[in-house]
Amino acid sequence: MQRAAALLRRGCGPRTPGPWGRNQSSAAAEASAVLNVRPERSRRERILTLESMNPQVKAVEYAVRGPIVLKAGEIELELQRVSVRRASGSGAVGSPACALFPQVMALCTYPNLLDSPSFPEDAKKRARRILQACGGNSLGSYSASQGVNCIREDVAAYITRRDGGVPADPDNIYLTTGASDGISTILKILVSGGGKSRTGVLIPIPQYPLYSAVISELDAIQVNYYLDEENCWALNVNELRRAVKEAKDHCDPKVLCIINPGNPTGQVQSRKCIEDVIHFAWEEKLFLLADEVYQDNVYSPDCRFHSFKKVLYEMGPEYSSNVELASFHSTSKGYMGECGYRGGYMEVINLHPEIKGQLVKLLSVRLCPPVSGQAAMDIVVNPPVPGEESFEQFSREKESVLGNLAKKAKLTEDLFNQVPGIHCNPLQGAMYAFPRIFLPAKAVEAAQAHQMAPDMFYCMKLLEETGICVVPGSGFGQREGTYHFRMTILPPVEKLKTVLQKVKDFHINFLEKYA
Repeated sequence: MQRAAALLRRGCGPRTPGPWGRNQSSAAAEASAVLNVRPERSRRERILTLESMNPQVKAVEYAVRGPIVLKAGEIELELQRVSVRRASGSGAVGSPACALFPQVMALCTYPNLLDSPSFPEDAKKRARRILQACGGNSLGSYSASQGVNCIREDVAAYITRRDGGVPADPDNIYLTTGASDGISTILKILVSGGGKSRTGVLIPIPQYPLYSAVISELDAIQVNYYLDEENCWALNVNELRRAVKEAKDHCDPKVLCIINPGNPTGQVQSRKCIEDVIHFAWEEKLFLLADEVYQDNVYSPDCRFHSFKKVLYEMGPEYSSNVELASFHSTSKGYMGECGYRGGYMEVINLHPEIKGQLVKLLSVRLCPPVSGQAAMDIVVNPPVPGEESFEQFSREKESVLGNLAKKAKLTEDLFNQVPGIHCNPLQGAMYAFPRIFLPAKAVEAAQAHQMAPDMFYCMKLLEETGICVVPGSGFGQREGTYHFRMTILPPVEKLKTVLQKVKDFHINFLEKYA
């Protein structure tokens, strides 16, 4: 083949004799002869196929990036002049960021701006402190696998302030690539055994699909406990007992995952509920995972966020010294919405010293989380204080974002509950509505004919007829015979009203069509 190529290269000039007295056509003829001598070979079978791939990866499903969202992307490409209203998730609809985030990130990314008068001094102070803790004074350097030391110190100080003085140790803080990375890492180190001793992981239903995806990937056993929809998606410890008792027949329940405030359900757990859960975990010897990424997103005046760490500490040393707890936070939610930086942290307490070494080893394999994400996390946990130049603007922006979300939560609940065949529980927190939709029997039959879950069929029709993208409840889990969808409340108020009106009109027409 190399000889043939060389011959062709020699003959690529004008039809004149070359250095050896041959012209282009004779060189091409010889090259062709060389090529034709080589026997044909059949195409080799692919090494990686659906049959040979890792079956745990094939089992992974992730509804918030699933068929509905992919279909929305296809429609956007086909109809570039038509808006597809993505109401499916927190990253789908941008909300205005607090100015301090882009300011500090710009200064950290391009330190020459530190001399610019366009940036407030407290933003510069934060950027300098972060850069001084980075190798080579650059975000482009690797950090320690556990994260930049001064940022872990700021996280610990934030947790102590948040929890009213409950101490936090920077050595128990691990900076992560979003909260998802921390959750995946902890589950990876927890899952073990085989057969009936395989680790069982209790997750709420409905759940955020990250949990079921990671459980599938690790070949662990998913143990469902159902939230009480009739009681505003409350967590009932009796339901936990039922789930654990039944699971012990086929696995070793070892992990209990809690999402508070809830995603996709938006409930905020009471302190009494958290105490009951901690006591249950202590009683059943369960490792607690507290997903608290929506801790700033509490809208109901009757609700308040209580961290598992704080409640655990206040329950006394019998609990605070024994119950193993990993809690998670992120830059992606709250009033920040800085999803793309992939900043997050986890605090892990009461971990066995030898396991702590194993955790650091596991984290070292991925070297370090993105240092830019670590810097973004530092802005969350180290906000301006009274007397600093950015304090008043930052406070106004934060209050505006959270205040608007609270109004939109109430608006969404009220408007959905005016639609026949839709019921929506109060949106106490987080960023989503998860209304129940009551579908006629003919609609269920039509879905089955299309080999779709009924709520997937509904959501696909909604997308195709209105351009509104929501995620079916079957992607999050739900009780048999019930149907839901998840919709974000992030769009601006007027756009949200338009979306809700379109959903209402579609739903009424859908009921008439399949009545």
